[in-house]
Amino acid sequence: MHKINPERWRHSHEYSLDTSGAEKLTRIVIAITATMMVVEIIAGMAYSSMALLADGWHMSTHVSAFLITAFAYYFSRRHAADPSYSFGTGKMGVLGGFTSGIILAIVALIMAGESIVRIFQPHTIRFDEAIFVAVLGLVVNLVSALLFKQGHDHSHGHSHGHDHGHAHDHDLNLRAAYLHVLADALTSVTAIVALLAGKYFGWNWLDPVMGIVGSAVVLVWAYGLLRDTGGILLDRTPGHSDLGDEIRNAVEGDGDAHISDLHVWQVGSGKFAAIVSIVAHEPKSAGYYREVFSEHEELVHVTIEVNVCQEHGAECVA
Repeated sequence: MHKINPERWRHSHEYSLDTSGAEKLTRIVIAITATMMVVEIIAGMAYSSMALLADGWHMSTHVSAFLITAFAYYFSRRHAADPSYSFGTGKMGVLGGFTSGIILAIVALIMAGESIVRIFQPHTIRFDEAIFVAVLGLVVNLVSALLFKQGHDHSHGHSHGHDHGHAHDHDLNLRAAYLHVLADALTSVTAIVALLAGKYFGWNWLDPVMGIVGSAVVLVWAYGLLRDTGGILLDRTPGHSDLGDEIRNAVEGDGDAHISDLHVWQVGSGKFAAIVSIVAHEPKSAGYYREVFSEHEELVHVTIEVNVCQEHGAECVA
């Protein structure tokens, strides 16, 4: 009897996309955005502008997101072949994002509290300096958005080679970073509007109000981050995915086989794993079902259990 070589049947658990270009791009944007963040926070305190300060703190939320993204790229690349990570390292950035979401929510509440205090205890605002810094911040945001858009378009362009009706192959982390920069640009615009209104119309109250608006944007973003990352960490099947239904339809289409237990969860950006337990009177082999599932390129890890029902009629699935 010949011995079986298990190495021949073992498959890779490296589910990450090629993100070398995105990693380099993220580092560049981190340097640009972090520098502008520090400038805006210092200027906001020096010129007594809560809108400018809120924009600086809001920019810090994106710097945090970029740092998490960069570290996730590095960690995933470094440990991609490490077999001790059962389903790869795709959740490293998710765990960091969840932690960042908690911190950002606290920052948003502090910003809102300080803005409310400024409404009742207004400070003198040095409008010319504050407006200059806010405009500079907007320019930085637009440049960063342009860089991220080019990187996202490049990543999305390479994803079209896998055409099975699932547009999940592009780098979702890079897309998220691009959207964060756009949101930060909008916050910069609100700060500029508040400062111009204060300078030309004497509406100094608009500055702390915009500070509250900025903190609300950060809080909403933090909530969304906690909701999305929390679901992935708890192995919840993403609501936007119909993969579970497609697996069930593929198995039960012959009228005999039924799925008695099904688990689908996300292991990386647009990558999923599944455990499928099948029961039938005349079941097909696990290899057959694996071949059926192979058309779903986003399904990268599948464990199949096949059970034979000895009972008659519908007693097996009742």
